[in-house]
Amino acid sequence: MSEKNEEKNSFPATPKRRVGGLGRGLNALIEGSYEKKSERMGGLVPHPVNSVGLIPVGQIQANPYQPRTHFDQDALRELAESIRVQGIIQPVTLRQTGTNSYQLISGERRLQASKLAGLDAIPAYIRKADDQQMLEMALIENIQRENLNAIEIALSYQRLVSECNLKQEELGDRVGKNRSTVTNYLRLLKLPPDIQIGLRDTVISMGHARALISIESMDQQLALFRRIVAEELSVRKVEQLVRGGSGSETEKKTANAPEPVVPVAEIKRTERHLSERFGSRVMVKPGPQGRGEIKIAFDSVEDMQRILHILQPS
Repeated sequence: MSEKNEEKNSFPATPKRRVGGLGRGLNALIEGSYEKKSERMGGLVPHPVNSVGLIPVGQIQANPYQPRTHFDQDALRELAESIRVQGIIQPVTLRQTGTNSYQLISGERRLQASKLAGLDAIPAYIRKADDQQMLEMALIENIQRENLNAIEIALSYQRLVSECNLKQEELGDRVGKNRSTVTNYLRLLKLPPDIQIGLRDTVISMGHARALISIESMDQQLALFRRIVAEELSVRKVEQLVRGGSGSETEKKTANAPEPVVPVAEIKRTERHLSERFGSRVMVKPGPQGRGEIKIAFDSVEDMQRILHILQPS
């Protein structure tokens, strides 16, 4: 085979960049052996199961079972810049679906960031997996992310139970949690949608939600949730209110607590909009009977003057 044909049939190498030490990451560790193997075989390099190789990004299809639907674009750009400098430290995981075709099992962010970084090929671990294993691995990787909120974790647990036919004890073994922890997360899905949204948007904490679960009446759950938001009640205070018992004066007051005029979701949208407008953290705190307050944080006198200038009518 001519050198021209050999070069044409070879996988495109990851762009070479001069960086110090081990800066090129895993690419640098596997690229040398990959190139030597390509020279010996005179063309395409087979990638056996349970091996790591450089795979062209154009041959990698998305995971159809990917549970994540939103990826923070700023975080992706930061990861892409890191990959440009350091290379990919941890390979993505794929299954082979054809001669030059692969399907992503895990590593969606790394794949997207690698495309943004302009890489032609990325290191990947090739393994066998059927459709159910694909779903299970994608969900478990999703659960292991550090920035998941409690509802996202609960929904992933529920999918593993219902779609992968796992018992709660088996699920706990798979994700490294005890059964009681798994059960507590799954119970969150029994809360009313408004409370689940509040937990998802960090309006309340996991501690607040666990206290609310112990209330049998959905109306009383919602009433106490609204009071938590309006009065910024601590978890300990909520637990004290719940322990007051059915029919107590405290619970009656909670059940009759006025509903905020502005929905929680609208409050969070308003906070995000105002924070972008002023370039500072803005907190909207609703109170009873439609009252409330808006707080704008500033870091210095100069920052305060900047905010006051924005507030002045043009």
